[in-house]
Amino acid sequence: QVQLVESGGGLVQPGGSLRLSCVNSGRIFNMAAMSWNRQAPGKERELVASLTNDGSTNYADSVKGRFTISGDIAKNTVYLQMNSLKPEDTAVYYCNEFSWVTGEQYWGQGTQVTVSS
Repeated sequence: QVQLVESGGGLVQPGGSLRLSCVNSGRIFNMAAMSWNRQAPGKERELVASLTNDGSTNYADSVKGRFTISGDIAKNTVYLQMNSLKPEDTAVYYCNEFSWVTGEQYWGQGTQVTVSS
């Protein structure tokens, strides 16, 4: 069984920072990609940043230079450091894990990030 457990969301003022964490507390995948995605009210879920087992990262244009994804894919753990937060970053942030070997994909329960003064 795979369970992605997220933490670190909250309320922050514009210009502030937050760090999200995601840990797979169940079966570990050796060859995987982990990512952070977000969904704002009335909008579709979008990819924010991804990290693969070879260390490759990818970012949405809207967060480049402000957000940093890191982690240990071998331990199925991923973090998202978010700096210079803007009101438009307000959304529910979801952790995702995809196994290259089995094609399985899992989502976390989501953590709310609210950027407001």
